[in-house]
Amino acid sequence: MSTLERMRDWLRDHRLALDAAVAAGVLVAMVAGSFVDPHGSDGTTWSARTPDALSLALMVLAAAALVFRRRAPMKVLAATVGISLVELVTADPRAPVAMSAVVALYTVASSTDRPTTWRVGLLTMTVLTAVAMLAGPLPWYAQDNLGVFAWTGMAAAAGDAVRSRRAFVHAIKERALRAERTREEEARRRVAEERLRIARDLHDVVAHHIALVNVQAGVAAHVMDKRPDQAKEALAHVREASRSALNELRATVGLLRQSGDPEAPTEPAPGLARLDELADTFRNAGLPVEVARSDSGTVLPAAADLAAYRVIQEALTNVRKHAGPGAKAEVSVVRVGPVVEVTVLDNGPGPGTGPDGDAVPGGEYDQAEEHGADTGPQEGGGHGLLGMRERVTAIGGSCTAGPRYGGGFRVHAILPVKNHATALGDPV
Repeated sequence: MSTLERMRDWLRDHRLALDAAVAAGVLVAMVAGSFVDPHGSDGTTWSARTPDALSLALMVLAAAALVFRRRAPMKVLAATVGISLVELVTADPRAPVAMSAVVALYTVASSTDRPTTWRVGLLTMTVLTAVAMLAGPLPWYAQDNLGVFAWTGMAAAAGDAVRSRRAFVHAIKERALRAERTREEEARRRVAEERLRIARDLHDVVAHHIALVNVQAGVAAHVMDKRPDQAKEALAHVREASRSALNELRATVGLLRQSGDPEAPTEPAPGLARLDELADTFRNAGLPVEVARSDSGTVLPAAADLAAYRVIQEALTNVRKHAGPGAKAEVSVVRVGPVVEVTVLDNGPGPGTGPDGDAVPGGEYDQAEEHGADTGPQEGGGHGLLGMRERVTAIGGSCTAGPRYGGGFRVHAILPVKNHATALGDPV
C-alpha cells in the first residue's frame, strides 16, 4: 500500500481531522484574500488592504464552524451564512468570509437529497446576494456582489454532482453484490434440486429391484430341496433383477461424473415404452399385473415419460411389499385431452388385515400412512409416495395416493403432455 493510500485510509477513519484541515485551509484562503485588492489601478495588488479586527474575528469563527460541517451540516451552514451577512453589512473593505458559507453549502448539497439542495441553495444565494446588493457599502451592481451569487450557485451544483456520483457508484456496487448473491443462491438451488432428483432415482431403483431380489431369493430358498428346477428359475430372476439394478445404478451415479470423465451413461432413461418389461418383472416375482393402455400415438416429454415410469414402478413395488399374498395389481395409462392419467390399483387387504377383514396395525392403510399417502392432514415420514408427488409436481402434474373404499390401494398421477417450465432438472 502506497503512502497516499495509507493517508487516504487514515483520513477516512479520522474525518474530524480532515474537516479541521479543510477549515484551516479555508481560513488561510480567507485571510490571504482579505489583503488583496482585485480592482487596483495596476490589476490585482497584494497588501493593498488591511482587514479590521472584526473581519479577522469573523473569519476565525466561520473557519471554526467548518470543523463540524459533516456532523451538523445545516447548523454549520446557518452559522456561516449569519457570519457572512455580518461581514457583508459592516466591513469596508470586505473580507471574503462568504467563502465559508460556500464550503458549508457544498457540504449540505453533497450530503442531502436534490430537493433539499434546491431549496437550501436558492435560499442561501438569495439571502447572501440580496443583502450584499441592498445593505452593503458597495453598489448593487458591483462584481463582488455578483461573485457571491456565482460562488454559492456553483457550490450547490458541485455538491449535488458529487452526491449523485456517489449514489451511482454505490448503486453499481450494490447491484454487483446482489448479482453475486443471486448467482450463489441459484447454484445452491440447482445443487439441491439435483441431489433431490438423484435421491429419487436411487430410491426407485433400489426399492424396486431389491424387493424383487428379496422375493425371488425367498422362493428359491423355500423350494431348493423339493423343486430345484423352480429354485433355479427363481435364482435366474434374482440374477436378472440384480443386473438391472446395477445397470440403473451405474447410469444414475454416472450423472455425477464431470463432462470429460469416461464411461458417461449413454442409455436413455426408462419410460412407458418399457412398461411391459416392468410388468413382467413383477409377474415373475409372483404379482399378477394387468396393463391397460389407451395412449397410443402420445409422445410424452422425457421428464414426464420418466416420471410415469417411476410412479408405476414405485406403486407396484409397494403392492408387492405391502398388499399381502394373493393381491393383484391393475395399471392403466390413459390420454385425456392435454394430460396423461396413470393409475395403479390393487385389491390386497395388506399383511395386517384380520380374518374378519378389519384393518389392524401393520395393514395396508397403516403402510400407506407410513409412506406418506393422502390419508389425512398428518403425513408420514416415508419417501416412496412422497418421491412420487415431488417427481410429478416438478413437471407440473399432480399425484394422489390412498386406500380404496372396500380394500386395496390406489395411486393416481396426472402428467402434462407438453413440457412444463417448472421442471426441476429431470433428464430431457
